[in-house]
Amino acid sequence: MMNLVKPRVLVVDDEPGVRKALQRGLRAEGMDVVTAADGPTGLQLASTGSFDVVLLDIMLPGLSGYRVLERLRKDGVATPVLLVSAKDGEIDQADGLDLGADGYLVKPFSFVVLVAQVRATLRRAGPEAGRGTLRLGALEVDRGLRQVHWNGEEVALSPREFALLEVLVGRAGTVVTKDELLRAVWGEEQAVTRNLVEVYVGYVRRKLDAVGAGALLRTVRGHGYLASDAQLDEVITP
Repeated sequence: MMNLVKPRVLVVDDEPGVRKALQRGLRAEGMDVVTAADGPTGLQLASTGSFDVVLLDIMLPGLSGYRVLERLRKDGVATPVLLVSAKDGEIDQADGLDLGADGYLVKPFSFVVLVAQVRATLRRAGPEAGRGTLRLGALEVDRGLRQVHWNGEEVALSPREFALLEVLVGRAGTVVTKDELLRAVWGEEQAVTRNLVEVYVGYVRRKLDAVGAGALLRTVRGHGYLASDAQLDEVITP
């Protein structure tokens, strides 16, 4: 994830009060937060690879946190995962860590401690966290190789076009403003305007259109741009 974009956190918990409290608190700490209420939804969202950290409850309807974590690691999704559970037994914690968890929090926990754990996890992940593959439907954005594929077919993008698509798919399901794109893709370059963002979005959209993936990139008038698909639209909670 690019360092000019807020850290993105996925909270997967079946308790509405917990989801709301964590969403409000983590947003106040400067993080972009998405929530899910069950295992299958959490797995679908986390599988995009577009989050910096996942806070994953173990006891979930549909699919347990253990199974979600197991599937993610099996599919090569390396996003850091902090397991959250009311169980504080050594065996439970060992099971989670053996499956590939990056940490374990026991309920009830202090919010201050949780934030510290999240920030420590982000620091440990470092620059390598932004080199995994992002997935949105049949679209794959390989941040390590700097390549894009749709249904296995390569989509040739310039370095600037790739950077723009990387930011948008890296925040799949969330509107990204033109100003955010300017900062993330062009940085401190002089004489760069919002119009240039529109031009490059047009370039990327045409190349996606050419392979049948144009619907993934949308304009949200008055706000910015959104990368999403029908499946993500159904499950994502702002």
